[in-house]
Amino acid sequence: MSGSRVVVIGAGIAGLAAAHRLAHRGARVTVLEASDRVGGKLLPGEIAGARVDLGAESMLARRPEAVALAREVGLDDRLQPPATATASIWTRGALRPMPKGHVMGVPGTAEALAGVLSEEGLARIEQDAELPRTEVGDDVAVGAYVAARLGREVVDRLIEPLLGGVYAGDAYRISMRSAVPQLFQVARTHTSLTEGVREIQARMAANQQTGPVFMGIEGGVGTLPLAVADSVRARGGEIVTGAPVTELRREPSGGWRVVAADRVLHADAVIVAVPAPAAAGLLRAEAPEAATELGTVEYASMALVTLAYRRSDTALPAGSGFLVPPVDGHTIKASTFASQKWGWIADENPDLVVLRTSVGRYGETKILERDDTALVDVSRHDLREATGLDATPLETRVTRWTDGLPQYPVGHHARVARIREHVAKLPGLAVCGAQYDGVGIPACIASAYAAVDQIQGDLTAVWELTANPVQSLHGGAGE
Repeated sequence: MSGSRVVVIGAGIAGLAAAHRLAHRGARVTVLEASDRVGGKLLPGEIAGARVDLGAESMLARRPEAVALAREVGLDDRLQPPATATASIWTRGALRPMPKGHVMGVPGTAEALAGVLSEEGLARIEQDAELPRTEVGDDVAVGAYVAARLGREVVDRLIEPLLGGVYAGDAYRISMRSAVPQLFQVARTHTSLTEGVREIQARMAANQQTGPVFMGIEGGVGTLPLAVADSVRARGGEIVTGAPVTELRREPSGGWRVVAADRVLHADAVIVAVPAPAAAGLLRAEAPEAATELGTVEYASMALVTLAYRRSDTALPAGSGFLVPPVDGHTIKASTFASQKWGWIADENPDLVVLRTSVGRYGETKILERDDTALVDVSRHDLREATGLDATPLETRVTRWTDGLPQYPVGHHARVARIREHVAKLPGLAVCGAQYDGVGIPACIASAYAAVDQIQGDLTAVWELTANPVQSLHGGAGE
C-alpha cells in the first residue's frame, strides 16, 4: 500500500474515513467530490449566531469507529455525551416518557410499554407467549414480524417512530436482518419474541457496557469531516471539491483511469464512496451487474427545520425532545431540543433556545413539495400542539436532504452481498457508504475501513460486515 496511488470518489464521512486510513498506511490519496464541500450528511451551520448541526447530530458511541476517528483527528477534548438522555413520545394526545426496557421498540414485557400503549395493546403483547412460532426465513420486515407476535400497536406507536428516526422509512418494509440484526437472531432461535428480547437484555447486562450510548462533538458532529479532511491533507492527501467523476475505467495495465472535470487520473486502486445512483453510473462500464443492483436502491427524502428562540420566551418540557408516531397524523416526525440535549449549545448561547424538527418519510413527497415558509409553519403548529410553545422564533432554517437516506427493505443483505461479489471480481476496486452496512456514522466508517482492506487484498472485514451489518440506533429524538 505504501506509495500506491488511490483515488477515493466521494467526500462524505465514508470517503474521508477511507482516505484517512489510506494516508496513514502510506498511500498517495486523491479524494474527488462532486459538490462544493466535504462532509455529506454531516453539515455544521449557524442560526441566530449559534453553532448547530444541520445534518446528523449524534453518533453511536457503543461502536468504536466514530469516536476513535474523532480522537485520531484531534477532537478528543471536544467529545461530549448528551446532557440528557431522557426523551418523550408524542402519542395518543400527550407527550409521554419514552419507555425503557425495549430493543428498538420491542419490549421484554408488556409492562415496559405501559403508558404508551392502550390496555388492549398491552394485553395483545401478552399473547406472544402462547402463539405458535412465526417463521422468518432468510429475512422479514420488522413491522410485519413484530405485529404478528405482539400486535400492530407496538409497531405503530413505538417501532415506527424509532425506525423512522433512523431510516425515514416504513417499519412494514424495513429489513429486520439488516436494520435490527439482534432481533433477527432471536427471531430465528426463539418462539416467543419477548423471551428473546429478555435474553438480549440479560446478555447486555452481563457485558456491563458502561459510558454513554451516543456521543456528540462540541461545535457539532458536522465538524468531524472537516477535521478528518485536514488530517488527510496533513499527510499529503489531496481533496478536490467541485470535481464530479464522469468516467471510471479499467486500464490494460491493471490500474484505473478516473476522469473528473478536466482531470484524468491514473490510480492503482479506487474506492467508490458515493450514494447508490451515482455509484451505479460509475460502475456501469466495468461492473454492470453491480450497477444494476445499485440501481434498485431506494432513498427517502427529509427536511430539518431548525428554530432559535429567546430563552425568556420559551418553557420546553424536560428532556432531549420527542418522537412522533405517524399513525397519529401529525406532520413532524420528531423534534430535538438541541439546547437541552447538547450542553455546549446552552453554554455558548445562554440567552437562546435552539430546537429542530424533522419532516418527511419514505413515500411522503407532498410535504416536501411545500416551500420553506410552509415547513416552518407546520413545524411551529405541531410544536405548539405538543409542547405549548407559541413564541415567535428569532430565526429559522430549513435544510433539505433530498434522497438523503437509503432504504433497507427485506432482502437488503442479499443485495449487498451480490454487489460486493461483483465488485470483488475487479482487483483494486471497492465500495463503501450508507447504502451497504448501516446508515449511522460508525457503520459508514466501518464500511470505509473494510473497503481499504479490500483493495489491499483482504476481504475479511467486507464479508463480516455483509453478514453482520451495523445496527443504526436512534440517537434520542429528531436524529
